[in-house]
Amino acid sequence: MDFSTKEDYAFELDKKDDLSRFKEEFYIKDDWYYMDGNSLGLLSKKAEQSLLTSLEDWKQHGIDGWTDGREPWFYYSEKLGKMTSPLIGSKEAETIVTGSITTNLHQLISTFYQPAGAKTKILADELTFPSDIYAIKSQIELKGYNGEQELVQVRSRDGLTISEEDIIGAMTDEIALILLPSVMYRSGQLLDMKLLTEEAHKRGIIIGFDLAHSIGAIPHELHDWNVDFAVWCNYKYLNSGPGGVGGLFVHEKHLGKKPGLAGWFGSKKEKQFDMEHTLAHADTAGAYQIGTPHIFSLAPLLGSLEIFEEAGIENVRNKSLKLTGYLMQLIENRLSDYGFSISNPKEDHARGGHVCLQHDEAARICKALKQNGVVPDFRAPNVIRLAPVALYSSFHDVWKTVGILETIMKEELYKQFEKGRNVVA
Repeated sequence: MDFSTKEDYAFELDKKDDLSRFKEEFYIKDDWYYMDGNSLGLLSKKAEQSLLTSLEDWKQHGIDGWTDGREPWFYYSEKLGKMTSPLIGSKEAETIVTGSITTNLHQLISTFYQPAGAKTKILADELTFPSDIYAIKSQIELKGYNGEQELVQVRSRDGLTISEEDIIGAMTDEIALILLPSVMYRSGQLLDMKLLTEEAHKRGIIIGFDLAHSIGAIPHELHDWNVDFAVWCNYKYLNSGPGGVGGLFVHEKHLGKKPGLAGWFGSKKEKQFDMEHTLAHADTAGAYQIGTPHIFSLAPLLGSLEIFEEAGIENVRNKSLKLTGYLMQLIENRLSDYGFSISNPKEDHARGGHVCLQHDEAARICKALKQNGVVPDFRAPNVIRLAPVALYSSFHDVWKTVGILETIMKEELYKQFEKGRNVVA
């Protein structure tokens, strides 16, 4: 990118932005610079409308909304799975919208972790989100093993990133299953999922990914990469709302495998209401559903995915790279004297959708940013995450954010706040 720190340059970038029209689809307050879409995406008008549609179906049809509403609830998870498939490079039958990241992890680890002989260990990394580790240890213990001893965590060389070389080096004969994040939630490092999958399969190891910080921000090719399974949430870049229902992927070569955790929504649709006590599970990813879908947490995702269908995930990724590239350039040019360091990988192929800033006063700086109209994210002990989101962030928003941050540092406005994070960081 060409580069200038002047405000006019930000406006020029916005004029050339083919996705700028989508900002009008979202509810954004004036003088509010939302840089936390990697934690919770904003509400769109389409998502609001799809939720209202399901409420109207309930109002008009009662229980018949399961089959007779404008958006029949009985098939909603399958419909949304089909719409999600282009974002992850999967086949329709491989994808379902259901559960949450952690419940889906429990489901898929219980399904694919089958320790036998020397292969008893699960490989993860030491930087992944804690909930994933809780699920792994729990599943190891449910199989009768020691959760501490049978979990292998690849160490980070710098406290922020994980070397793919080190991950591959840890793929020993004892590893039965691997679970890794696609993008490191603190630093924004994007792992090479294709390479890691190839290396795992050379060694006969099942491998899955947590896509929480990549789905909706980068394209994937899970089917072609031969990834065994994946899980994700839909409330970050996919803007489905707080606590929105998650999703899972199971490669077609595994479809038909008995789910580790059985539930009636994993039934074949035509058999579900036979009420038999022997599960006839679906031959699609729908088999890995457990309970009745949470319709009002599913519904906003329909409207959001309609926006992605129109925008195109490749276009979203291209703009995201430009936004974060511009943000990093502004930080380096305007904030170099204030003790910040950019800690995410700077190469396009190696970073996700957010910028990771480190600063000793990160917690207080985040509080000052919020008081001045910027919504960032703090991660202990010293990380500020800034995520300009392609569908609703402009280049001028990025310019304003850095300007506000510069003023906070120049005038030491952060010093009026107490150190330490809030209850919800």
